[in-house]
Amino acid sequence: MHQLQKRTSELLEQINAAVLRLHIADKLQQIAAVEAELMNSEIWNNPNYAQEKSRQLAAMQAETEPWLTLQTQTADLTELMNLGDDSLLPEFETQLTALEKDYETRRRDLLFDGEYDDHNAILRLSAGVGGTDAQDWTEMLERMYLRWAEKAGMTTTVIERSTGEEAGIKSSVIEVTGSYAYGKLRSENGVHRLVRLSPFNSDNLRQTSFALVEVLPQIDSPEEVQIDDKDLKIDVFRAGGHGGQSVNTTDSAVRVTHIPTGIIVSIQNERSQLQNKETALKILRAKLAAMQLEQHAATIKDLQAGESANWGSQIRNYVLHPYTLVKDTRTKYEDRDAQGVLDGKLDGFINAYLEQS
Repeated sequence: MHQLQKRTSELLEQINAAVLRLHIADKLQQIAAVEAELMNSEIWNNPNYAQEKSRQLAAMQAETEPWLTLQTQTADLTELMNLGDDSLLPEFETQLTALEKDYETRRRDLLFDGEYDDHNAILRLSAGVGGTDAQDWTEMLERMYLRWAEKAGMTTTVIERSTGEEAGIKSSVIEVTGSYAYGKLRSENGVHRLVRLSPFNSDNLRQTSFALVEVLPQIDSPEEVQIDDKDLKIDVFRAGGHGGQSVNTTDSAVRVTHIPTGIIVSIQNERSQLQNKETALKILRAKLAAMQLEQHAATIKDLQAGESANWGSQIRNYVLHPYTLVKDTRTKYEDRDAQGVLDGKLDGFINAYLEQS
């Protein structure tokens, strides 16, 4: 019994330390505030805002509830053991082993110690030079991240998508909502390179294609990243389309330029001008937050001009011919199941990056 009590006591200490380090108490206060806000029926006068708050609440609950449950169950087991009933030793052993296993699973959360790791994420995918092959490769990456998010229990919303003339996509912007979405996906930020036999080449030649993946922390509150209005240039223009009756004929597209850094965000979904402006500003705040982390800048005003992710930072190679291999250039982690990776098997790459960081 003494050994079991010692193991349980040590486990509870580790859990309590993790709860402190993860700022669970602060998050519980935030949860209470959002719950109170959602109980006010007037919030639903703005459905988009209310839905955003609901998603924010669900994400915070997903981060806190498993730790609180683990803490409570371990504390309860400690109390039962202190009663000293030796006849329950086998049951205590089973319960403790299960709790220790749960803790080991949850312990990875401690790797998410970055400023925005507990935020949702915005993915921006852009096709590189290479025409249809590069655009097809970008669409393959889009599918890969959507599949990964589905397997990880996260929700996704494609908020901007520009299709290619023949196949694939020129660009895509995806919101990923879930526990530590940004913390998990920040390993994907950079250039992804594909080597394969081109399906778009009559000679079926080997082709190398590139796509840029930008991973940005979703900033739910404008107060987190404050932008001076005088630093913004906002242009409205006519959204493009493929022609025909479905073409957007209203001046709803919005281009926002952040003058100090030169960052430009354009949104031209077939939606209202106001919605496009709000989406563009959300992405701009996310890009500025990512740049601030990258440049170790104290404030937004300290940022230097330049993109958060650039075409010089190749991070991963996907080879489908003459052999199959996916290899990360930073961690050297590799997986020969290239099709599995393209179907969303990314956790090995994510974990290797987290453990190295």
